[in-house]
Amino acid sequence: MSHLVLGEQHRLYYELLAGDADRPWLVFLHEGLGTVAQWGAFPQELCRRTRCPGLIYDRLGHGQSSALVSPRTSRYLHEYALDELPKVLAALIPGQRFVLIGHSDGGSISLIFGAEKPAYLLGIITVAAHVMVEEVTVDGVRKALAAWKQGKLRKGLARYHGEKSEALFQAWAEIWTSSLFRSWSIEELLPSIEAPLLVLQGRDDQYGTPAQVEAIVTRSGGSATPLLLDDCAHSPHLDFPELTLDLMTCFVNRVAR
Repeated sequence: MSHLVLGEQHRLYYELLAGDADRPWLVFLHEGLGTVAQWGAFPQELCRRTRCPGLIYDRLGHGQSSALVSPRTSRYLHEYALDELPKVLAALIPGQRFVLIGHSDGGSISLIFGAEKPAYLLGIITVAAHVMVEEVTVDGVRKALAAWKQGKLRKGLARYHGEKSEALFQAWAEIWTSSLFRSWSIEELLPSIEAPLLVLQGRDDQYGTPAQVEAIVTRSGGSATPLLLDDCAHSPHLDFPELTLDLMTCFVNRVAR
């Protein structure tokens, strides 16, 4: 088991996936309640198809990483994007070209990071990313909160987060349903993103509408390809793994050239 130590209370679990030395790294950023394990075999298969090495890690508070040490604020995604992620990249793949692949919260983190115009970033793939808070997002979180209170999600999350499950879930639900977070938006950052984007989302996403995709594509500073998948919810890589693998493989091969 590999851990990166970023501070006394900040240890991150990570995995490195094999690939060709001349290919860019694929860096996977999980969803708001996600972990390395919840990606399943998807990262390994994408790395195999693209011949790229891969990096997956559990953010602070998730999975096999350290627990959250303070309450989340409305800038928690910025903190992951501008503090934690750069340190992970500098420590584990310094000076290496890479592509970010972010799901949900991970997609938002990727966009915030991309707006900084980091060196070596070749492209970003977002899967169900948020750039604003919609009513459907809040409704989706409220439904998850109701299910949690009924005990429906506890066992599943505990399988991945162990004793951190309660604190992580409450931190996620509380911030997304708070009045303070209603005005959260990263739309103003999008024109600063110059890296090519592949923007994926399911039409039946319970946490966001196609307005998220439209905002990313129309406001980003570089090229951006939108793809809305029919009969698909919040996790295209789980609902339609083969299609998602094909789409991502084409994008990675294009930006790697």
